[in-house]
Amino acid sequence: MQGRKNLQPKMYYQVSLDSLVSADNFYRKLEKALDLHFLYARTAPYYGTECQESIDPVVFFKILLVGYLNNIPSDRRLMEYCSNCLDIRLFLQYDLDEALPWHSTISRTRQLYGEGVFLELFQAVLKLCVDKGMVRGKRQAIDSVFIKSNASMDSLVEKEILEDASAFVDELEQQSEFKVTSTRKKLVERHHNWKRTAYKDMPANSNSEKLDENGNLIRPKYVSNHTHYSPTDTDARISVKPGKARQLNYFGQIAVDDAHHVITGACADFADQRNSQCLAQILELAQGNLSNNDIELGEILADGGYSSGEALAYLDAKGINAWIPNFGQYKSERTGFTYHKEANYYQCTQEGGKQAILTYKGEKTDSKGYTKRTYRSSESDCKDCPLREQCCGKATKFKKIDDSIHKEHYDRMHEKLTQNKPYAKRMVRIRSKTVEPVIGTLVNFMNMKRVNTRGIKSSNKHVLMASLVYNLQKYLRFIVKKPSILAQAIALPEGIIYASLKSVSVVINNSILSASSLRLLYKN
Repeated sequence: MQGRKNLQPKMYYQVSLDSLVSADNFYRKLEKALDLHFLYARTAPYYGTECQESIDPVVFFKILLVGYLNNIPSDRRLMEYCSNCLDIRLFLQYDLDEALPWHSTISRTRQLYGEGVFLELFQAVLKLCVDKGMVRGKRQAIDSVFIKSNASMDSLVEKEILEDASAFVDELEQQSEFKVTSTRKKLVERHHNWKRTAYKDMPANSNSEKLDENGNLIRPKYVSNHTHYSPTDTDARISVKPGKARQLNYFGQIAVDDAHHVITGACADFADQRNSQCLAQILELAQGNLSNNDIELGEILADGGYSSGEALAYLDAKGINAWIPNFGQYKSERTGFTYHKEANYYQCTQEGGKQAILTYKGEKTDSKGYTKRTYRSSESDCKDCPLREQCCGKATKFKKIDDSIHKEHYDRMHEKLTQNKPYAKRMVRIRSKTVEPVIGTLVNFMNMKRVNTRGIKSSNKHVLMASLVYNLQKYLRFIVKKPSILAQAIALPEGIIYASLKSVSVVINNSILSASSLRLLYKN
């Protein structure tokens, strides 16, 4: 007989929230694994002693954990999700008939707490992983990712210097009997010079000098942080990667231990910096977190983006063993020239050349901000050389070589990578399989693709929360281990094992077990 179910609501129900949630629920396991009571003492300085009570700090952080675990970026959607889930209500200690906090309360409380509270929570979760032997500290793989800011490119406005300067001049004229028209003229000229410098890298066909129908300057297609900023989020920076759209971003960095892919350091920075400029910050964070757990930092693995003279000099000064490929412009040797380190000069060794000497001429900084040592030959040495045009060029009568002021550090890294080539290739593979999957998980499944708040401090909290939730999931999977295939086979009846001894393989719980393994199991 076919059955049909119709809902007939009762006047009263005898039911409890605890009975509606299964014993092996994920949030029950999370509640047992993570003790958040230390947050009461840590957040007490942010509150007064009078007026209305705030949201429970433990409840607030539990709500954030739910948002990152379920990849929910919006506080409004997060509270709707928490309100509709029985297991989350039990996790938050809110009964069936209790109203959860407003989404605006979550936003305000996030702004209230300092970065130190989020960092301590990250360190607490990291300590859980360390206590279970998931972190060894031998190798730390470092990488970075752009995080979309909560601001649009349409909000960009040009940095106005002329108006501010003119207002300052007007104020000076009002307070003085002397007119400063000459000063105003200088300020106008300086502003136009600045604009020419700022737009010098723009293509000729850009619309940087076009005006709209109201006479306003049209924003150019290729804007930069030197010319524009976003008043919506002043800490967001314009950045771009090959194949991706130009947008306002933040710069997220993580350090991952290669043992079980646990994140040992995480932070956010401004997106207008190079990876190498942020190496010291993420390295100090990871090193501090490891030392707090009595773990010594071993090797550092990073890609070529972290290669710079300043970064390599920092690593050498700290005595840290790093494996970082030199960036593309580095040259280990100059073809046709020999460098004499003691006397600090280059000598021409080209066949048929005049064996010219390139003497040291000092240090110069180029347009990109790189400081280089310049070596140059005299015009008389290269004047009658048969290889002059090939070596120096048609218009130049002397040979010039530029070296980085940190060439010794680049050479040392190149020598280490060359002498230990198999090990260096292995480190490249380890770095790739360690940190890149972690970043992919954070961006696609842990809500780190976009920041729903504004400001560098809020972005740092965002990266810390996403990273600690990733570690927390790793920890929960690690402490709840599934029984091995052999252990499952031992529990099988003897007849099944006898029948399987003659077969090539047998499938046990969707896992293939060979006949040889079964014979060995049966003998034991």
